[in-house]
Amino acid sequence: MSRCRNRSFGGVLLFLFFFFFFLWDVGFSADPFVFYEFTVSYITASPLGIKQQVIGINGQFPGPLLHATTNWNVVVNVKNHLDEPLLLTWDGIQQRRNSWQDGVSGTNCPIPAGWNWTYSFQVKDQIGSFFYFPSLYFQKASGGYGGIIINNREVIPVPFASPDGDLTIFISDWYIKSHKQLREDLENGISLGSPDGILFNGLGPFRYNDSLVPAGIPFETIHVDPGKLSNQLQVYYGLKPTNTGSFLCVLLNSLNINVLVFLETEGSYTVQQNYSNMDIHVGQSYSFLVAMDQNASTDYYMVASSRFANTTATGVAILHYSNSQGPVSGPLPDPPNDQFDSHFSMNQARSIRTNVSAGAARPNPQGSFKYGDITVTDVYVLLNRPPELINGIWRTTLNGISYVAPPTPLKLAQQFDVPGVFKLDFPNRFMNRPPKLDTSVINGTYRGFMEIIFQNNDTTVQTYHMDGYAFFVVGMDYGIWSDNSRGTYNKWDGVARCSTQVFPGAWTAILVSLDNVGMWNLRTGNLDSWYLGQELYVSVVNPEVTTKTELPLPDNTIYCGLLSYLQKGQQQRVSFSAAGSFLPKSGRNFLFGLVVMSSSVLFG
Repeated sequence: MSRCRNRSFGGVLLFLFFFFFFLWDVGFSADPFVFYEFTVSYITASPLGIKQQVIGINGQFPGPLLHATTNWNVVVNVKNHLDEPLLLTWDGIQQRRNSWQDGVSGTNCPIPAGWNWTYSFQVKDQIGSFFYFPSLYFQKASGGYGGIIINNREVIPVPFASPDGDLTIFISDWYIKSHKQLREDLENGISLGSPDGILFNGLGPFRYNDSLVPAGIPFETIHVDPGKLSNQLQVYYGLKPTNTGSFLCVLLNSLNINVLVFLETEGSYTVQQNYSNMDIHVGQSYSFLVAMDQNASTDYYMVASSRFANTTATGVAILHYSNSQGPVSGPLPDPPNDQFDSHFSMNQARSIRTNVSAGAARPNPQGSFKYGDITVTDVYVLLNRPPELINGIWRTTLNGISYVAPPTPLKLAQQFDVPGVFKLDFPNRFMNRPPKLDTSVINGTYRGFMEIIFQNNDTTVQTYHMDGYAFFVVGMDYGIWSDNSRGTYNKWDGVARCSTQVFPGAWTAILVSLDNVGMWNLRTGNLDSWYLGQELYVSVVNPEVTTKTELPLPDNTIYCGLLSYLQKGQQQRVSFSAAGSFLPKSGRNFLFGLVVMSSSVLFG
């Protein structure tokens, strides 16, 4: 929940006015609202001991945690204090009926420098750990990301004991070059190369080796309390790591943590299995339950080591027990296998399965949606390749098409019937023709059931993400996918998530129920491949226009491209600048009492 500065009575009135405005405007139900204010700006930081310009939110890097509960309505007023346009996207938030708030180039015009724009969305039927980040101009490589935690409603039982505390961790590969320099390199055909380091929560590695880690690098210390005697009280923490990096898969490991009990990934409760380490691919989020049961003679290392890349970059944080007797020393824990052993990683990924007997955001068991019995209506085999020259510039492709973002967002062009902005003709398989630049969109069937196979012909691990949905990961293997590969699919308890890895020379298959109307981005999570064109959009349209399946165009929409003539002046913008960002405990009950009471008055 957010905390905010003391405000004047006039500020409270302004706040309530805009609350009623949003409640009426977007037609949300009587579920509670939570308000945040994000000021996105450059700040000076030294993640790897060298001063550089990073993107902070409210002066923080990483940005503040956004907390909500299932079905709550979230309002985030974003002020763009950068020197270039900005969009924030809410990775994993499904934006039910509301792709207007998705924050990607195909749904929203960018927030110009010096402007602000207010996102308003409901976390409908979701729980879990997610994150937000800037989606344009390679800005994510300079930061601007933060976490999203969606808690269960109290009426829904949780299939594990409540932890004694939560440890939210952002792991990220990091470059000393700015995002502007990195994107210029990519445009000139220069690869990103090895990252300069791996960060824990925006901080560089602990100096575990004087010859490998320079002095003066700030590092992360994670504070925990120990359990008592093992036969009495045990202390458990919910460990929530997210890979917010640009392209590097990392392996999370610690000598202190003997067992990671897997609980949840990207909104799905999983079969509770024990792991000693976990590969976390770009854009993926997990939740584990860990016991703090080691002796506290010293602190401990927590390590994020690189996987499937020619780099020695290693992230090192310190796990500090409150009764620790001294600092940690000595070598890092050994990784469990060769860093290029993708067979180990694939088997680990296959072992992640849905807990079909547990409810999640809803009381009905997750297994009650029998996806394996549903008839597939559309099949797309999406093939990627390494960067290649198209019209003299380096680009990446899916099925031979490198996506070009038009000046007019696809969703706005669709809303206003603007011709010529995009074509509903994305091929369902790779076509034997030269690669091309295009704005080609998949024409999804509303309430259809789509099978997507990602075929990775690149030399690096790719992660693919789909906005608007959680999809079922039903299979992955090496070689070329064929119709016979369906015989290996998991049709019962495949995990439902929004990001999945695809190993080089291998394929991954997903199934997705197209029940969420909107224009939805399907992209690689690898920032370099995404920037060079490896993305597309899936259009899902209900032939019957109704607010039951799609909310109306927001009143505060920013217009650009061919619709620039509709843009109103800045005085039309919504601003919560008098309210601040976060609520102290002393003001929380007062404000939310007003919110809940007021909404019940409006809607009975």
